[in-house]
Amino acid sequence: MNVNSEDVHRNIEIKAKIRDYDKIMAGVQAMCSSHGEVMKQEDVFFNVPNGRLKLRKRSDYSVYELIYYERPDTEGPKLSLYSKCNIPHGEDLLNVLAMSLGVKGIVKKTRHLFLIEHTRIHVDDVEGLGKYFEIEVCLTKDQTPEDGEKIAEIIMEKLGIHHSDLVTGAYLDHLPKSSQPTEV
Repeated sequence: MNVNSEDVHRNIEIKAKIRDYDKIMAGVQAMCSSHGEVMKQEDVFFNVPNGRLKLRKRSDYSVYELIYYERPDTEGPKLSLYSKCNIPHGEDLLNVLAMSLGVKGIVKKTRHLFLIEHTRIHVDDVEGLGKYFEIEVCLTKDQTPEDGEKIAEIIMEKLGIHHSDLVTGAYLDHLPKSSQPTEV
């Protein structure tokens, strides 16, 4: 199977546990000159042999997003390859994917989204986990992963995010297994 390279996007990501929520929010709002966009999201992850596959439902959005991504489960800035598409009848696809692949787990969160040029900053309150901070530096075709890492490091420094605050993996990896549903 051939994958169209135009359908695969790249970004540099970091994820960190938040120590001081008010300080981070004030810093991000000042940096972005915005209060951001607030949304509730529910991500249903499916069992797949490679990478991660999730169907995202936003409470403020009638269309679901099917998102596939690959990235190493390491601390610090890391390259993520992803592809996504909008699904108008997400409930139907959710049932098909759950039946055919099985549900790996569900992550529910309230997300504050901020934008700085090609960078998305998320301040997340994840049900069952707490508050986290994410940076996604969306790379242009001309940018290298190292360019994105520099941008992420600058933002981390400006906001006082320490390398000791960084976490690996996805939110799903940190939720207690006992709290994860086996079906939707």
